[in-house]
Amino acid sequence: MFRRTFLALATATAMTSAAFAFGGGPTKDIVDTAVDAGSFTTLVAAVQAAGLVDTLKSEGPFTVFAPTDAAFEALPEGTVASLLEPENRDQLIAILTYHVVPGQVMSGDLSNNMMAATVQGDSVTIMTEGGVTVDGANVIAADIRTTNGVIHVIDAVILPQ
Repeated sequence: MFRRTFLALATATAMTSAAFAFGGGPTKDIVDTAVDAGSFTTLVAAVQAAGLVDTLKSEGPFTVFAPTDAAFEALPEGTVASLLEPENRDQLIAILTYHVVPGQVMSGDLSNNMMAATVQGDSVTIMTEGGVTVDGANVIAADIRTTNGVIHVIDAVILPQ
């Protein structure tokens, strides 16, 4: 529990620092904010393999539920490597776009049992009682503003049905 709390605080601090380094407001887009945070190397590699970098650097706005490297490490062994194979690109795109909601959804906009349509086409379920979750993944850092949207850090990779 301590490790998870520490990681959440460290991630939130790193991302907030990166986003607000020059005062005022965010200076970097979703991809650059994730790269600078240092705890999303697997997510960034997956976004690159899926060919989604330009999309997530575009105007948006987007809301990204971003799994940490630890979230990807919790998947069964070989899952990430398999998803990064060119022949699994469509599946990778479906999983990644399931983590993205069009528009900017801040934590204050959430309500219990809220359904949010994803870019992938399905909806995620957001719960707010006893902490915020997205399809069962805990939000461990919220409202990290970027120039083209917002990032909410989650502790698990969520999968479309």
